[in-house]
Amino acid sequence: MAKILFVVTGASYWTLKDGTRHPTGYWAEEFTAPYSALTGAHHEVMVATPGGVVPYVDVMSLRAAMAGSEQIALEEEEILRSAEELRRPVELADVRLEDYDAVYYPGGHGPMEDLWANADSGRLLTASLASGKPLAIVCHAPAAMLATRRAGVSPFAGYRVTAYTNDEEDAVGLAAKARWLLEDELINMGVHFTRGEIWRPYTVMDRNLYTGQNPASAAPLAQELLKVLN
Repeated sequence: MAKILFVVTGASYWTLKDGTRHPTGYWAEEFTAPYSALTGAHHEVMVATPGGVVPYVDVMSLRAAMAGSEQIALEEEEILRSAEELRRPVELADVRLEDYDAVYYPGGHGPMEDLWANADSGRLLTASLASGKPLAIVCHAPAAMLATRRAGVSPFAGYRVTAYTNDEEDAVGLAAKARWLLEDELINMGVHFTRGEIWRPYTVMDRNLYTGQNPASAAPLAQELLKVLN
């Protein structure tokens, strides 16, 4: 049995360029799909957040239209209710990488508010990448990679990476409102950005780094993790 750390945003909003706060959090599917796959294979999951706060689910992600159907939304809600780890997260600053076999970052717009500049997360990502342990990051969570920059240089530079695209941000009407766009910032950081069709599952593996483009990519990303962990 492996022990996997889920690093989840602690933000409940995303500040737009006009200063307004867009309600957000973590995206339900990006937590529930990997959580169900990993715990269903008898692996252990722990949750860490900045400050050890109980994370907020983006309520939009539990709407039937977003989840895919009313039934799927209800199933996701039940998984979140039963996931005790979400109600007792550990403090991100106290995490010791040696206690875990893999690290996973779910997205939602929340990481664009807190994890992108969180030094504790940046140190964990840098150590995880260097360790050779599986490191999986999906959708908006690659924003956390921006916190690994030192003097403008990141250890993720040169890695093949995917993430939520500018086209997807535009399709939900938020690209023009954002202070910055994730795809642009990752490219500026020096990663080799690659992508698939919007909303379709798309994952990229480069050495021990596993990234997924959007919510639909969370389940396939979990399957890639399981291949390594099993």
